[in-house]
Amino acid sequence: MKKVILMMATAAVLFGGCCEKQCDTVNPTGAVMENILNRKSVRSYNGDTIPAAVVEDLLRAAMAAPTGMDIRPWSFVVLTDKSQYETIFEGNGNMKKFMESGVVIVVCADTTVTRPTRENPNGPAVTMPNPMWRDDIAAATENLLLAVEAHGLGACWTACYPFANTMAPVRKGLGLPDNVVPYAVVPIGYPAGENQPKDKWDTTRIHYDRW
Repeated sequence: MKKVILMMATAAVLFGGCCEKQCDTVNPTGAVMENILNRKSVRSYNGDTIPAAVVEDLLRAAMAAPTGMDIRPWSFVVLTDKSQYETIFEGNGNMKKFMESGVVIVVCADTTVTRPTRENPNGPAVTMPNPMWRDDIAAATENLLLAVEAHGLGACWTACYPFANTMAPVRKGLGLPDNVVPYAVVPIGYPAGENQPKDKWDTTRIHYDRW
């Protein structure tokens, strides 16, 4: 009898562990999903400085983004000297956000790539357009925003590219090379007030097997 009870107890432990793993797979409501669903655009900050270690953590997350052919076209300009903002962001309607933030990160993209061509992979390196830079930089920007949320900070993705009047002063103020595009300007700070994420779940946008 004792042997039977022991066998049943062992089976219960094993089955319970299996069930728990299945539940984790089918219903992924852990920290990752919570962070994604809680991400929101925050447009007002209290101006407090963000520790350098936190900024580095945000950039580490940004650089973990997927990138076509592992080109990694991203670069990031970290701004904290607000005396420069009027020049770098001249005419930008988001100036209030920039001035209130603890740091502003300009996400930049190298629109070219220097490497051997696909047709001649063992040949000399050639500089050519990178047709995938927009996809890679968008992914890096989203990673940055998710890391901001994970740190309890707030941020807002403000567009720079493709607007010439917004890009020009940033290009000039930061001294960007001709092949580098200022893609997004992201003010980051400690939120001033309550901000709630939007529920964007919409089943009408889902199609199975065909449109």
